[in-house]
Amino acid sequence: MKILVTGANGFVGSALCAELLRQKHVVVAVVRKENTELGISIQTTAVCSIDNNTDWSAALRNVDVVVHLAARVHVMSDHAADPLAEFRKVNVEGPLNLARQASKASVKRFIFMSSIKVNGEHTAFDLPFTEESAVNPQDPYGTSKFEAEQGLMLIARQTGMEIVVIRPPLVYGAGVKANFASMMRMVKRSIPLPLGAIHNKRSFVYIDNLVSLIMKCINHPAAANQVFLVSDGNDLSTTELLRGCASALGVRSRLLPIPQKLIEFLAALIGKKDVAQRLCGNLQVDITKARRLLDWKPPITVEEGLKATAIDFNKV
Repeated sequence: MKILVTGANGFVGSALCAELLRQKHVVVAVVRKENTELGISIQTTAVCSIDNNTDWSAALRNVDVVVHLAARVHVMSDHAADPLAEFRKVNVEGPLNLARQASKASVKRFIFMSSIKVNGEHTAFDLPFTEESAVNPQDPYGTSKFEAEQGLMLIARQTGMEIVVIRPPLVYGAGVKANFASMMRMVKRSIPLPLGAIHNKRSFVYIDNLVSLIMKCINHPAAANQVFLVSDGNDLSTTELLRGCASALGVRSRLLPIPQKLIEFLAALIGKKDVAQRLCGNLQVDITKARRLLDWKPPITVEEGLKATAIDFNKV
């Protein structure tokens, strides 16, 4: 099959393109800059911006499936005058424009990488989100992803092109950056952390597990016009995650057993309630639908994923 991948040189995109090539697909990789090296067998197409005005006609020629990964990502501090408007340009207008042109080019299926933030920022303990859970986006990023999902499903009804939506939680693996990489650095340096008594549950997804689900969604008949949540299938507390990272890195974890309620109280006092929520709160997803409908299961365990992430991290 011929697969067009946007965001092809990103964290998920590069891993997906490598797997697509391994499985003998023809890949059209959409990147921001010319001369991006992704592999000798990949057709690279540079697109300066992905918005309502992008012309996709050349890139879509003879394409069977589109996997849309490119996005304006969630940022902790957004200084745009109207953050939601900026997110909508890339995360709503961009994919809808691409999908409309894809349907006219006879593309069979459009896979959209959304986010668990469409469902919300937290769950009750042991009450994970499912695909049937009410949506409750809390920020412009989550709102833009949900609006894109709605628009894509409308295009599916109007044109007959199949849409698949995937909502991952935090993705980790070799090359991971941002908060997960910062956490790995602190653990590797054996910096004492007051997180030794956190009893929450959070879902994560190792990059190879996410790629595995995307590959399944490319041609499985039952994936058409469905939404799927994805994770490693094994939720961890923040304490368990830190200990797992330390073990994978081959260092001793230095976690101080500070009561969770005290951490939350002090964080609220200094205006960091959102940080405490990410460290102490629950965010679980149920992957039963993908298991049942697609006969899919995560091929990599959490322990294997953390080990592979640590091996790559130790190379730096």
